[in-house]
Parts: sequence; structure tokens; C-alpha cells
Amino acid sequence: MLNGFFETLTEQFILNFIDGGRWKFIANGLVVTLKVTLFAAALGIAIGFIVAFVRTTHDKTGGFKIMNVICKAYLTVIRGTPVVMQILIIYFVIFGSVNIDKTFVAIIAFGINSGSYVAEIARSGIMSVDNGQFEAGRSLGFNYVQMMWRIIAPQAFKNVLPALCNEFITLLKETSVCGYIALQDLAKGGDIIRSVTYSPFMPLISVALIYLALVTLFTFLTGKLERRLRDSERRFYN
Repeated sequence: MLNGFFETLTEQFILNFIDGGRWKFIANGLVVTLKVTLFAAALGIAIGFIVAFVRTTHDKTGGFKIMNVICKAYLTVIRGTPVVMQILIIYFVIFGSVNIDKTFVAIIAFGINSGSYVAEIARSGIMSVDNGQFEAGRSLGFNYVQMMWRIIAPQAFKNVLPALCNEFITLLKETSVCGYIALQDLAKGGDIIRSVTYSPFMPLISVALIYLALVTLFTFLTGKLERRLRDSERRFYN
């Protein structure tokens, strides 16, 4: 019985991945998934910190009133709607009349979505910096922008770095909906193999295991980063 199980498993592996070079759907999809995740994360961090800067500046100084309203509206809309609807609207409505690369659309959509969550993470990091740091910056003659850039932002970034890593992991999993715009990412690659071989177990389980391996790897790296940050803080205060 055991030999028969392994023979069936081998046949399924050959059918789904070897015949016709179908493994390339998985390999190419993995590259697309990582590309979208990395660039969308970079875009999300940039958007998030800009929004966080505007909102914290308004809270502390009362400035940027109009921009603060815009940022609040952005956060409400993006955080209140599913990411799959956002990517569909961006692809079929905003860019519906032009021929545009689907990978670029996915990066824009996920970057905008991630930026709304990064904004709140960064805002909490900025607000967690002691007010004495602001007073120290003023005593050195820095204006508000210089103080935020040279004193507050580096401390806030260090404080929220683990949370940003967790957002990256969440973003990685969310990109699995790229197939809604026919972008051949990792999840879509497994689904294409399934539709060709009519054998769902092997390709879908393989894709799930790849996602699990990636998340486990990034979770391990995040934990290692957190331990290193704690060790550096201990050495600093000791």
C-alpha cells in the first residue's frame, strides 16, 4: 500500500510539474510575487511615512489642515475597502483605457493599500517618542522639519521596524489575489497547473507550502531583528 502511495505521488509530481515544464508556472509566479511584494512594500513605506508626518504635524502644531483632511479620507477609504476591490478598480477603471503592465498595477494597488497601514504604524512610532526629544531639537535651533528628519524619524523608525516587518509578511500573503487581474503570480501559477492537469492537490498544496516557507523565513528574520534591537538597546543603556 505504501509503495502504491509513493508511486501515485510520483506520477502526480511528474504530471503537474515535469510534463510540459509546468514547474515554470510556479517559478515565474514566485518571482512575480516577490517583485510585487518588495516594490509595493517600498511604496507603502514611502506613502505611510508621508501620511504619518502630515497627521502628527497637524496633531502637534495644527498645520497641514487640508492635507490632514485628505490623509484622513485616504485612510478611511483604503482601510475600509477590500484590497481585491482596490486592485480591480485601479486596473479596470483607472487604467482601463490604456495598455499597462499588470505587475505595475499590482505594485501601485498593494503599495497604496499597505501605505494606509504603515501610516498608522509610523504615526504610533512618532507619537511614542518622548516629548523631551522635541524640546531638545528646539533647543538646538532646529525647525520642525529638521527636528523630525534628524531626531524623531530615526527613533520612530527603529521603534516600528518589527511592526513594519510584520506588515511586509501580511502584504506577501495579500498578493495572492493578483490573479483577479490575470497576473501570473505564485497563486495563479498553481491554479493554471490545476486547470491544465485537473489535479488540484499537488499544485495547490505546493503553492501553500511555498507561502508557508516564505512566511516562516520572514518571521524568523523578524524575530532575529527584534532580538538584535533589544540587545542594542541594552548595550546603549548599560
